Amino acid sequence: MTTLIAIVVFAVVALVGWCLAEGKAKWFVYENNEQEEAVLEQNRRQLEQNGYTELNIKDVMRMIATTGYSAV
Repeated sequence: MTTLIAIVVFAVVALVGWCLAEGKAKWFVYENNEQEEAVLEQNRRQLEQNGYTELNIKDVMRMIATTGYSAV
């Protein structure tokens, strides 16, 4: 009987913890201030000047070795 009570208590505590974790993301939203926005914009401009392009999965697959390593 005590094992069953322990399992139920554990499940209730787990569900409450899960609900709090999910709610935290909805209730407390982080927003960048003006200084952080300026830094992010400056970094974006520098990346564009240096020729940065975001790779898709096909580009990444071409760049890395997907067939394995040959020791010979």
